[in-house]
Amino acid sequence: MDAPSSPLAVLSLIVAPAVLTNASTVLAMSTSNRLARATERARDLARQLEETSDYSSPQSARRLRELGSAERRSLMLLAALRSVYVALGGFACATFFALLGAALSSLEDGGPVRVLSGLGLLAGLVALAALVHGSVVLVRETRLVVQVLQERAANIRARTAGGPPRAT
Repeated sequence: MDAPSSPLAVLSLIVAPAVLTNASTVLAMSTSNRLARATERARDLARQLEETSDYSSPQSARRLRELGSAERRSLMLLAALRSVYVALGGFACATFFALLGAALSSLEDGGPVRVLSGLGLLAGLVALAALVHGSVVLVRETRLVVQVLQERAANIRARTAGGPPRAT
C-alpha cells in the first residue's frame, strides 16, 4: 500500500475512524441506558412477584413472563454493549494507527508504514463487524420489547372489552 500523498487523503484516513468512534460512543451510551431500564424493569417485576402470595393469578403469570423477557433483554443488551465496546476500541485503534502511519510516512516510505496501514485496516474491519453485530442484537432486543408491549396491549384490550385475555 502506498502512503497517501495528499494531506486531504491523510486527513480522511484519520477522520473516518474518528467519526465512527464518536458514533460508537453515542451507541454505547444509548445501549447502557436501555440496559439500565431493562434492569430496573426486571427488579420492579421481581419485587411485584415477591409481594404476591398467589402465583397462579393471571397477573402473576404475566409478570413472570415479562420477567423472563426482561432477563433475555438484559442479556441481549449486555452482548450488544460488549460488541459496541469492541467497535469503539477498534475504531480508536484504527485512528491511532492511521495517525501514526501518516506521521511516519513523512519520515520514511518503508515497512513500518505498510504494517501500520495493515493494522489500521484490520482494526477498522474488526470494529465494523462488531458494530454490525451490536446493531443486529439491538434490533432483536427491540423486537422482544415490542412483543411484550403487544401482549400487554392485547390483554388490556381484552379486559376492557370483557373477553378473556388473548395469548400471544
